[in-house]
Amino acid sequence: MKWKIGVSSYSFQQLIDSGEETQLSIMKIAAEMGFDGIEFTDLIPPADVSESSYAEMIRSESERLSLPVISYTISANLLSDKGLDAEVERVCRKVDVAAILGVKCMRHDAAWSMPADKKSYAGFEQILPTLIEGCRRITEYAASKGIETMIENHGLFCQDSDRVERIITGVGSPNFGLLLDIGNFSCVDEDNFKAVGKVVQYAKHVHAKDFHIKSGNGVNPGKGFFKSRGGNYLRGTIIGHGDVPVAQCLSIIKGSGYDGYVSVEFEGMEKCLDGIAIGAENLRNIIAAL
Repeated sequence: MKWKIGVSSYSFQQLIDSGEETQLSIMKIAAEMGFDGIEFTDLIPPADVSESSYAEMIRSESERLSLPVISYTISANLLSDKGLDAEVERVCRKVDVAAILGVKCMRHDAAWSMPADKKSYAGFEQILPTLIEGCRRITEYAASKGIETMIENHGLFCQDSDRVERIITGVGSPNFGLLLDIGNFSCVDEDNFKAVGKVVQYAKHVHAKDFHIKSGNGVNPGKGFFKSRGGNYLRGTIIGHGDVPVAQCLSIIKGSGYDGYVSVEFEGMEKCLDGIAIGAENLRNIIAAL
């Protein structure tokens, strides 16, 4: 089995934030780096360009470069104060953007935190039906556009393998699954390979990511680190340079029969072009050795 290797536009965020590059211009860089596809996070069009027009520009550049846009990722919160109906409608409009991009799958968040008025001993159980309903309505709309939808193990609140699995099985649609990020389970202090083994059956897309991980029992290691839910210190780094068991996770994914893209998502402090290039080389070497 030979996986195609993609890259997330978020990996180039240093250059985008500095104004050196745009989401449109990084596509040429990604193609020159040898990636088989590129995925985008929330589009950031120029001030005088609409989101749909920018999506059309990206699709045109994709065709020119023979670099497929493989996925589209957006922020969402189905527990928003604006209400479920309003958030579902907003996300469905993002599905329309995904259709313009020509992607086969789109990832949206489920939720970021428990609403203050819902906190109780019932906890996650109390809000699970709302998350399931919202995800189901979105994926039903997306299916009419030929697009599969996904949540990701991301954002602390819906990051655990247990919670991800309960949402996916609750929705119960073959059009709905998981963007499986092998590194993100570290953010909720789960053993990455155990969590991957539990939810890999739902994977529609995969992110390769690595973190430096230091015990929360020690002194704060400083700039660039953030705390996991359990208080450990994490910092994004180049794939293969950190503490995530990347090879073990990918071996599990390979054993599952997954045959989609594996995308580099770099979130480190290193210069992003170096981080992406070295990480991609390491990823290819790891995959070749499986």
